[in-house]
Order: sequence, then C-alpha cells, then structure tokens
Amino acid sequence: MMDKKQTALVMIGRNEAKNIAVSLPAIQGHFNKIIYVDSGSTDGSQELAKSYGADVIGLDTEKPFTAARARNAGLEAILSSDIAFKYIQFIDGDCELIPEYLDKALDFLEKNPDYGMTCGRRVERHPENSIFNALCDIEWNTAVGDTDYCGGDVTVRVAAIREVDGYNADLIAGEDPELCVRMRQAGWKLYRINADMTLHDANITKISQWWQRNKRAGYAFAEGASLHGKTEQRHWVKEARSNWIWGGFLLFVIIAGLLIHPALFVLILIYPLQALRLSLKSIPSLEGQAYSLKLLYGLDCYFAKPAQFIGQLKFFINKLSKRRQQIIEYK
Repeated sequence: MMDKKQTALVMIGRNEAKNIAVSLPAIQGHFNKIIYVDSGSTDGSQELAKSYGADVIGLDTEKPFTAARARNAGLEAILSSDIAFKYIQFIDGDCELIPEYLDKALDFLEKNPDYGMTCGRRVERHPENSIFNALCDIEWNTAVGDTDYCGGDVTVRVAAIREVDGYNADLIAGEDPELCVRMRQAGWKLYRINADMTLHDANITKISQWWQRNKRAGYAFAEGASLHGKTEQRHWVKEARSNWIWGGFLLFVIIAGLLIHPALFVLILIYPLQALRLSLKSIPSLEGQAYSLKLLYGLDCYFAKPAQFIGQLKFFINKLSKRRQQIIEYK
C-alpha cells in the first residue's frame, strides 16, 4: 500500500451513526487523517466519529445543508493541514469503504498522472431488503474504463480538485457529476477501475422514498443542464430532455383522461411497452440478472420520469422566483 500520509479520508453524513459504527472501524490504519463533516445530526454521529479518531466538523446550521458544502468543508480542512496530502478519498456516511479498493485506486493514480480522479463500483449492502435497493445495485454497476462521471465515493488527486476550486456548494444534488464536468474542462481524465469500492445502504423501502429520490434526480438534471448544457460536454441535456418528453407526456395523459375522455388512459400502456423493450436490450449492468428484475428495471426507468419531470419543474420555478431550494431528502 502507498504511504498513507499522502492520503486523507473525508466522510460526510447526517444521522448515519448506525453506518459510521461499521464504516470507520473498517478503515482504521489506512489514512493519516480522517475528517467527518456533519450536517446537523441528532443521533450522536459526531461523538461516535470522534471516538474512532476522526476530526469532526459540524456545519453551521444557519446555512442550508448540501453535500457539496460538506465536502468542501472537508477539502478545506485537508488543504489547510500541515501534511501535504496528495490524494483524498471521499465517501458518504451511508457507505463503507472496501480497503482493498484503496490500494488499487492509489496505484492507478500514481501510474497515470493525467487522471484527476478514479472510482470503483458502489455495491448495495442489502439488495434483498427491497426492490428499490436491488435497482440501486444495478444502477451502480457501470462500465469500467475511461468515464465522464464519478459519484460521491471517489478517490481524487488533490492537485486536480484544487485547480477547479472544489465542489459547487450551491447545488442541492448532482454536485459530483458537475465537478467531473469542470475537471474534464480543465483537461483532467477520469477512470473507473474494476473493483468494488464501497458498500452502500440505500434503505429505500417505500414508494415515497423512491419518488423523492427521483424528484431530486430531475432537479439535478435540470440544474446541471442549465449550468453546462451549452458546453462541449452537453452535461445532462439528453437526460433533461427525456424527463420533459416522457414525464410530461404521462402527466398530460392523466389530465386528458380525467378532463376529456377516460379512453385516453390507454396511452399509458406505452410505458410498460417501452419498459419491455428496454428489458430485452443488451445492457451490461443487467447481465446475469433474472428477467423479472430486468423488467422491473425498465419499468423503473420510465415510471421515474414523472417524478424527475416534477423535479425539473421545481428547479425552473425556483430559478424564476429566485428562491433557493432546500435539499431533497429521501431517507
């Protein structure tokens, strides 16, 4: 393993004491500095993190919480440290880092100085607990190799993240891909290695949680496209357009069926038909999955569009009214 004095861990969280009690003991001895940034927890998370040797930063509760703001607080603490760190491992409080991943990630960055960050595969800890957890596990199973985006669990070169001034603290969601866009604009490359990186606890057991998570995604798509949609990267333009088409159409059909004629509800059948088509496609993340799960994945992709559409509407309403959006939490 590389000299741990060159690498620090930044974990962010809010009421994740249950997961912190597992995740921090698992990485003892792998980092010279561990920083835990807390966003107003009331479950003893801060005290627990301190007991495992973490430097704890409690965010000012008078300002709106965002994951980006929390990560920036950890980044600032690393940059102001007496130790000249070369790499930072960011993880979310509901995740547990797999130590074997870290060696592979650092080895890759050491051998490839033109790459600003790398990541592996986030794995759901309990995919059997709900269909929503199982779908998250599929979502994280993305292709290995050069990539446009990494998520919240990521190994970052300090020089690269310093060059782009860290995360955009104003974003309530989608801050990780937005950082990746600016890194690529600055000339850095990103890579996903073939290794399990973190265990994640989505803990989504209700449709209302699933709805909120997708509404947050839609908000992020709209804001990301607004920021970087006209650049060479065309950040999230395709995703935002898809939300408008499929999400808006479903809501139109429902309204038309209620106000014009119930027969129009038959148009909703286009969604399960599209889901069936998607389930029959050769998608790498679905390889080896039971067909029933492939079909549910297709249904999820299309029936999530209305929630994402509403999230986009929320973004544009807030933008027009110049109102700041609070974070959209799903658990």
